[in-house]
Amino acid sequence: MVFTVRMPPVADRPSPADPPDLFDRLAEIGAAEAGPGHAPQVLYERHGVLVVRVGDVVVKAHQANRDGGPLLERRMRVADTLPGLLLPSLGPPRDVDGRVVTLWPYGEPVTPDPDALPWEDGARLLARLHSTPPPEDVPGWGRPERVARQVAKLDGDTAAEREIRRAFGTLPAWLRGGANGRPRPPHGDRRALLHGDWHMGQMVRVQGTWRLIDVEDLGAGDPAWDLARPAALYSAGVLAHSDWSRFLGAYRAFQGPAVPAEGDPWEVLDIPARTLVVQIAATCVQSARKDDRPLDGTEQALVDTCTRISSVGSPA
Repeated sequence: MVFTVRMPPVADRPSPADPPDLFDRLAEIGAAEAGPGHAPQVLYERHGVLVVRVGDVVVKAHQANRDGGPLLERRMRVADTLPGLLLPSLGPPRDVDGRVVTLWPYGEPVTPDPDALPWEDGARLLARLHSTPPPEDVPGWGRPERVARQVAKLDGDTAAEREIRRAFGTLPAWLRGGANGRPRPPHGDRRALLHGDWHMGQMVRVQGTWRLIDVEDLGAGDPAWDLARPAALYSAGVLAHSDWSRFLGAYRAFQGPAVPAEGDPWEVLDIPARTLVVQIAATCVQSARKDDRPLDGTEQALVDTCTRISSVGSPA
């Protein structure tokens, strides 16, 4: 649910949650780039993001509260210099009726079949990305602070919310907003180029080759955070041991620097994995409440993992 790709159904019109004119504007932009004869389709609509495909062109309207200025342009320029790893854009970001919009070539997404997920390809891309010296002007990666924002949105007192808050309390102070609220990178001065929000939905295949997409969080930081989501889901029992072994083994085989080549990888993955468990669990509780439904099995497993975290952890 959180890692294997659950894509919304393709549609030829936006859902009622989006202003119809935004869909029309993206479709118009895509048609101008792709040429006539292609019916626009909604590929993705979630969390304030709308993605429309027109032929071989994808037009993305970014979240209204995400940085869409110089930082995004710098990240996109870095991606354009690594076309073998990251999908290059079709031009700089543009402003469309107050929304940041970017254009990309269409790529085939990862199949949602859990038995056909390209773990080795994902590991290879990340290992190569992490081994690429980050350009001097690439922004720093600050996403770890997102866990504090997600937990702060829990405004109820359900059992799940209490367990998440307890687990959050075991995270280091710099993640919880301590140390003057400024995140600091763990593990000394480890500085690599990382994707910043990696999961299987961040990969597409173009002309038979897998590429990374969505560069809003691309930056310099500790590469262990790119392994945090699968590590979190594995620790929660959501990701099968065989899949985790394939991914971690391939990452090490491709000499990825995020974990030691041998020995215990959890020395560097423990804090990122715990953080993502808490963050994803908080997101799941919010989604379930919004949809007025109980937690599903995967979501409950993440909350249960928060219980285990709080039972053995201590504030750092």
